Amino acid sequence: MSFLLEGIASITIQQVIMWVIGGLLIYLAIAKDFEPSLLLPIGFGAILVNIPMSGAVNQIVNGTHVEGILDFLFKVGISTEAFPLLLFIGIGAMIDFGPLLSNPFMLLFGAAAQFGIFFTIAAATLLGFSLKDAASIGIIGAADGPTSIFVANYFQSKYIAPITVAAYSYMSLVPVIQPAAIKLVTTKKERQIRMAYRPASISKRTRIFFPIVVTVVAGLIAPTSVALIGFLMFGNLIRECGVLERLSETAQKDLVNLITLLLGITIASSMKAENFVSLQTAMIVGLGLVAFVFDTIGGVLFAKVLNLFLKNKVNPMIGAAGISAFPMSARVIQKMAQKEDNQNFILMHAIGANVAGQIGSVIAGGIILNIIKP
Repeated sequence: MSFLLEGIASITIQQVIMWVIGGLLIYLAIAKDFEPSLLLPIGFGAILVNIPMSGAVNQIVNGTHVEGILDFLFKVGISTEAFPLLLFIGIGAMIDFGPLLSNPFMLLFGAAAQFGIFFTIAAATLLGFSLKDAASIGIIGAADGPTSIFVANYFQSKYIAPITVAAYSYMSLVPVIQPAAIKLVTTKKERQIRMAYRPASISKRTRIFFPIVVTVVAGLIAPTSVALIGFLMFGNLIRECGVLERLSETAQKDLVNLITLLLGITIASSMKAENFVSLQTAMIVGLGLVAFVFDTIGGVLFAKVLNLFLKNKVNPMIGAAGISAFPMSARVIQKMAQKEDNQNFILMHAIGANVAGQIGSVIAGGIILNIIKP
């Protein structure tokens, strides 16, 4: 009983706040189905590490340093960048670049929809964050959790936990945030624009060469991005080569599920109350939203500018699909198009832009790593 009373007496207000935050993340995962594979372990981990004298994290016992399991996993999985990179192999194995190869024009939207990243880096710097922390915060706009973790860890940002939580939370909120942002800068007539889709036959040779060529080109542009883009494209090569079906299936299912589980609960080791409950965390969450909204708007406005010169107009909503939240963003765009015109089918264009956004976000992260030295 004395140990229980001692534990209760050592609880701080900040720890209670973290329990509430953890409970909220678990609620969103279970009740709202918002990225449950990540928000649930992150939420439970937030509770786990904020129990007074928790054995899950580093602590001093009788004058001896004892390493907790979560801090150990953070050291071997996050600090070495192993978890996010291994996750990229599975993501690459999931992606079919066929719609993009059928319409390479969509690559432009994958680039344009990264505008919010650089806008937010500037905004975060003006708000007092260091350039490295600002760069880590800006990547939230890519709606790409592994890239956000990779960049934040590369710069050794002390805000890796709120950056990760914000990145995955906004990924799960794509169906809520993107429609509002799109409607803000488009008219009903623009959202009703139809686009013809003529699928091209993509040879197996092209599908095999594509991930290799992208890796080489991206590596020459931003050498620091080789690990990011290389692991993503390696996963895609496993998918497309045709001789590694079992490995491809393992990467898409078992590897992704295992790494996602470990990644979620490991990130929680950096969600200790004394570091997480702060004004900076609230600012990061707000800046992440700004990055996400401006990425969406940047892609849409780019499409509208193109329409000034194109004979066959582009539905500007396609530009919003240039973020990395695949395939959620493409589905949202198609749903919006059919709501405006139930005979409007732009899904394949949206998917092409969406997979281009996956490449664009990784290259954007690599360019930032190349420009800003650790």
